[in-house]
Amino acid sequence: MPLSERFEKAAEAIKAAKAMIVTSGAGMGVDSGLPDFRGDQGFWNAYPMYAHLGISFIDAANPSNFEGDPAFGWGFYGHRTNLYRETEPHHGFQMLQDWAVEYGQDSFVVTSNVDGQFQKAGYREDQILEVHGSINHLQCLTPCCNDIWDNNEVIPVDFDTMRAQQVPQCRHCSRPARPNILMFGDYSWLSDRTRGQEMRFDSFLNEHQHAPIVVIEMGAGTSIPTIRYMSERIGQRSGATVIRINPRESHIAGGHTSLPCGALEGLEGIDEFL
Repeated sequence: MPLSERFEKAAEAIKAAKAMIVTSGAGMGVDSGLPDFRGDQGFWNAYPMYAHLGISFIDAANPSNFEGDPAFGWGFYGHRTNLYRETEPHHGFQMLQDWAVEYGQDSFVVTSNVDGQFQKAGYREDQILEVHGSINHLQCLTPCCNDIWDNNEVIPVDFDTMRAQQVPQCRHCSRPARPNILMFGDYSWLSDRTRGQEMRFDSFLNEHQHAPIVVIEMGAGTSIPTIRYMSERIGQRSGATVIRINPRESHIAGGHTSLPCGALEGLEGIDEFL
């Protein structure tokens, strides 16, 4: 089916829906200028110092770095904090909100991204589920308690060594703090904030269990398939339609719609028919 016909089919599904669920992986941020970490080479292109050290994304995004060398652990996450603060969400974020308003739809966002870009684009906190946590929140590394607080830290990073020049401290015990993010091999992540978001999302699904739902999935790959699985699970509900937008892995079964393109290109293509 030509791409234009797929855009039209997706537009019809959006018009017919009473509720919209936006599911998003890392590919959503690429059109805002955030780097693509697809494969080790993609990660090393963004962080040449880690290539020199032979450190992969999985190695860098690991809580053990904070325990053994907090300044090195915060080198990656401090740089990411600063990058996300400087990044402006592309206009596709606003486009999705406009559609929901235009067609009178309740909406909810489910994302594996930790960058806070949906909040920055104006989405309400109570309509977002961040399944892997958020870089904009901190917790104790130990942890000494269950407190999770806002990340208002200034974290300068030496990009040549990937070491933070200032390490955030726990506001209770003064030992190192860490981002409230679910990392690889993580055993100390505090999930209370995300669990509260999950409860709100479950209520949203229950409220709309008999309504036509459209799921718009963007940039969610198969290497960490959390978002894809969730989209497909919701897509099994009666009256649910999934629109999968992905330049490399757009395939989806069950009569749903696949758009083999980037997030912003897909949203703009759909918008032409709305």
